[in-house]
Amino acid sequence: MPSTLPDGDPAPPDGALPAPALTDVGADGFGIYVHVPFCASRCGYCDFNTYTAAELGGGASQAEYVDTLVREIELAGRVLAGAAPPARTIFVGGGTPTLLPPADLARIVETIDKTFGLAADAEITTEANPESVDPASLRALRSAGFTRISLGMQSAAAHVLAVLDRRHTPGRAARAAHEARDAGFEHVNLDLIYGTPGERAEDFAASLDSAVAAGVDHVSAYSLIVEDGTRLAARVRRGELPAPSDDVAADRYLAADAALGGAGLSWYEVSNWARDEAARCRHNLIYWRGGDWWGFGPGAHSHVGGVRWWNVRHPTRYAAALADGVSPAAGRETLTADERHLEDVMLRLRLAEGLPLDRLTPAGLASAERAVADGLLELQRDRAVLTLRGRLLADAVVRDLLP
Repeated sequence: MPSTLPDGDPAPPDGALPAPALTDVGADGFGIYVHVPFCASRCGYCDFNTYTAAELGGGASQAEYVDTLVREIELAGRVLAGAAPPARTIFVGGGTPTLLPPADLARIVETIDKTFGLAADAEITTEANPESVDPASLRALRSAGFTRISLGMQSAAAHVLAVLDRRHTPGRAARAAHEARDAGFEHVNLDLIYGTPGERAEDFAASLDSAVAAGVDHVSAYSLIVEDGTRLAARVRRGELPAPSDDVAADRYLAADAALGGAGLSWYEVSNWARDEAARCRHNLIYWRGGDWWGFGPGAHSHVGGVRWWNVRHPTRYAAALADGVSPAAGRETLTADERHLEDVMLRLRLAEGLPLDRLTPAGLASAERAVADGLLELQRDRAVLTLRGRLLADAVVRDLLP
């Protein structure tokens, strides 16, 4: 979720979509994203649309939040009016969704099911900070229908967690993963961040070992990005911390791929590794394959039939719009064919399944042949797939394929 919203065109007060956008909803998957903007404290590196209780005014309390979400879900139901198939996925992110009581999260799932229906094998995910769950709450979430949980581990090194302003202790994420398994979650993910100032190679190796030992079937690993406006950016600017190194990040990525691959987790997207196909995050695959989704909550983005829109960012404004019976969308855009092609190439190339060669122009095909000669791509039947070296340079490879 971007830290600032694009301009776009005005969105209609009732949220209505152009008729062409409704003709083939869900052909490449239909999912639901729910944004919960609350956090107990703000991590120093985070620029997501999140707020602590002290930052929010009236009309945006955690206690009232689900009532507000229900209004937007019902509005979406009126807009789509049966045009969408049952949702294949729900992803509740944030923020820290598990600051809400399990009963509130269960109500969100129930409302989505009532409004859109859920596929029989729907994947239902919640993000969680390790300190925001315990065995009892995890059992309650599993009983509410959640099948997957994504825990923010970031690191197993105490000094790295301190730089990131994370509140949990080094071993808590792994214990929470075990508790989630014991509660019956089918799939458990741990998120890691690498390249934090002060992180040593042995620190990241220990984090990888801890994630593997936790018995999870999915690991996401991301290079730290210093975002403008964060406490971390201010510390780097003042010289208190060194800026992350691209060379170090590349070394960490290679270490992650070796350790996770050796433990039986295969990459299926540049930053994601899974035990098997069933463990892959099906919700994120909807994004990467160009599917449709409706995003609920302040600042959430949506895409249906080539129309993309985004909600107002602040929870108070979001709640006020829905209380007035109008869409909380701040703006929207209809993607051109060229824009959809660009995004299709950019996202699909990040997948291990690769980019179909028929998605490329003749100039793009010529660039792909050069990338093969440079060891950045390999051709597998009718698809271009990033090599390990290509994954390190994925953004540059994409730029070359879009002349």
